[in-house]
Amino acid sequence: MLFLTAHDGLLGPISTLFGYLMNGIYIALDKFGLGNIGVAIIIFTLITRLLLYPSTVRQQKSSKLMAIIQPEIKAIQAKYEGRQDQQSMIAQQAEIKAVYEKYGTSMTGNCVQLLIQMPIIFALYRVIMNVPAYVPAIKEKFMDIVDTLLTDSAAIQKLTDFHKANGLDKLINLEKQLHNFEGTAEVQKNFIIDFLYKLNPSQFTQLISEFSTEIQSLVTPKYELIEQANSFCGLNLSTAPSAVGFLSPYILVPILAALSQYLSIWLMQKQNKSKLNTENENDTMQQTMNSMNIMMPIMSAVFCWGFATGIGIYWIATSVFMVITQVIVNKQLENLDMDKMIKENIEKANKKRAKKGLPPINEAQAANNIKKMEENMERKEKAREELVNSQKKLVEKADKYYFENESNPDSLFAKANMVQKYNDKNNK
Repeated sequence: MLFLTAHDGLLGPISTLFGYLMNGIYIALDKFGLGNIGVAIIIFTLITRLLLYPSTVRQQKSSKLMAIIQPEIKAIQAKYEGRQDQQSMIAQQAEIKAVYEKYGTSMTGNCVQLLIQMPIIFALYRVIMNVPAYVPAIKEKFMDIVDTLLTDSAAIQKLTDFHKANGLDKLINLEKQLHNFEGTAEVQKNFIIDFLYKLNPSQFTQLISEFSTEIQSLVTPKYELIEQANSFCGLNLSTAPSAVGFLSPYILVPILAALSQYLSIWLMQKQNKSKLNTENENDTMQQTMNSMNIMMPIMSAVFCWGFATGIGIYWIATSVFMVITQVIVNKQLENLDMDKMIKENIEKANKKRAKKGLPPINEAQAANNIKKMEENMERKEKAREELVNSQKKLVEKADKYYFENESNPDSLFAKANMVQKYNDKNNK
């Protein structure tokens, strides 16, 4: 997959913004002789986690509030259990909504915070997956190499032959992109940069060996500078651990990703665990927690095994910073005054309602709404039962009229007699 069109799509502007941020970090590090993409990714991750910190705190507060709300929701669900008619389902949703209003929150509150974070996370991945497409300082270094390679008139053919000979056509269709793409020379150079970034150092060395000694002498020192910037703890950031196998230092990336992910999940579950659930609910929750503790780290390991090491570094840094953030948030919310938070939530909700021209809500009003709904449902249920009993009595009365003194009500004679009685009755 090529990232030539780095600015396209809905995430383009966000990715571009993050690219400039990464570029600024890299340039600042380079001035101190620490120009390294891996270090830039870690600092970049720290900054983004700090930007997302307020959202994380709100999300954790919402989760803590849900621990209080959940028993009431469970009670409502239990009340309507087994009732699938539309009227009951509408009443159930209305009662649940009233409970949320009582606490000044909504059923979608936590989801909105997660949805805000999702485009940011996806945009981050685009930047990390192909640094040269978004970080101008790195792209310039590659552009110097491309300009040197293109001084060879057969450079395009050599690139496509190398790409085919090494089975890289499964990754990108370089020949089609370079020969058939109707674009400018600048566009063609961008495709070549995308391709070169996918190569590990040994593959790059093998590629430039196809060029003249003069070109090799010019390209080698330029690539060494890129390799220094693109290497972290001896690992090439554009190389996937799966490309070098299990018996290499790269295996540490998926392992550390899984361990850090496990610790992050464990801390989050420790904070969100409710003491208000019943024993049976605790068993169900514990099973869910155990599944997450196993599946999420495994998924992290598989993900970081197949993708470039740069993604793995970002994944590990994210999990580590999430662990640190979770410890801070846990400490911050340890003595949280829930009554005060609920009061503040209701005040915020009332301000929003006032803008819409709606009356304010409070706990007493929400409780009263629930009571009214329950009374309304009881009245409707009572009316339904009375109608059923009335119909039942009419059927019993009709049976008594038509089949009285009949020894066998199902016989043909009894049915003929019933028709005769019906006609006599209606002809009067």
